Amino acid sequence: MIYFKLPFDERLLSVNENNVKSAVNFYSYNGLEHIDFNGDIFETDPSEFAHISITSETLNNDTTNSSAETKEEYCKTLQRVIEVIKENNLPKLVYSRRKIFTDFTFIDYKESFKNLCESYPNAFRYLFNNGQNAWMGAFSEVLGKFNKITHEFETMALAGTLPVSEEWSEKEIEEQKPVTAYIQDILKNYSDSVQQSETYDHISGNIKHLRTDFKTNIKAEDLDKLIQDLHPTPAVCGIPKDFCNENIFKYEKFPREFYAGYIKVETEESILYFVNLRCARLYKGSVHIFVGGGITAQSNPEKEWRETELKSEAILKNLVIS
Repeated sequence: MIYFKLPFDERLLSVNENNVKSAVNFYSYNGLEHIDFNGDIFETDPSEFAHISITSETLNNDTTNSSAETKEEYCKTLQRVIEVIKENNLPKLVYSRRKIFTDFTFIDYKESFKNLCESYPNAFRYLFNNGQNAWMGAFSEVLGKFNKITHEFETMALAGTLPVSEEWSEKEIEEQKPVTAYIQDILKNYSDSVQQSETYDHISGNIKHLRTDFKTNIKAEDLDKLIQDLHPTPAVCGIPKDFCNENIFKYEKFPREFYAGYIKVETEESILYFVNLRCARLYKGSVHIFVGGGITAQSNPEKEWRETELKSEAILKNLVIS
């Protein structure tokens, strides 16, 4: 089963699996795995959804035997990552970790999902269980939006993270600049005319990001190649892409799985791609919350730890636990 809501749209959607038509696809960060929900997208009846039970008891056991990084381990590794950034003069490298939550006997995921939907109305919000994988998430970064009729393509550069009440520092501003430049350079390969907005604040729950929007027109046959060129963006990987990916694999304790991958949703009018951040893999007795941050030469490990703790609240604060 899968349930989801599109940004700024409170209709609860699902996929009926009546045919093999592509509807919703989840792609792993490394692009080697995908989970497909084929069929027709339809709006679910709220009264029917109210009687459905989706709980932690119905999920698979956690057989990963994983233990999350401690704060000390995280800061020690991150210091090495910062040294790599300085030695190689990198603009940015994204480093992530898992927060493993086990302090519960029962979680009502239907009610947790409803909380998530209310907390993040501007995000793509989803909950699914395909028998092998169960995930839940909500994030508002659009990797791409393609209008099938007009061939207009939209994307965004989203980077830098602070609590809503804090002022931007040089670190966050410098972190966002290469993301914007990277996307602009790729889009120029597909179009002679790319519109770029001013950079502005993008609010997501209790935190904010710096955001720049892009619009252009592309050929329909170029869409898949463009998405492959964009992913992974510097917002989830770093610059240069290949070198940063090597170091992500070297220093991160866990594989990212579907975290920082992307989600494709195809409707009659559009093909939408969302970056899969602020998400968690769900098990019977544990919740694996994936969190990360853009690391620069100016990064402070203690502050980066606090930022990941803050990001984990996107899932944790919405769980209905007993």
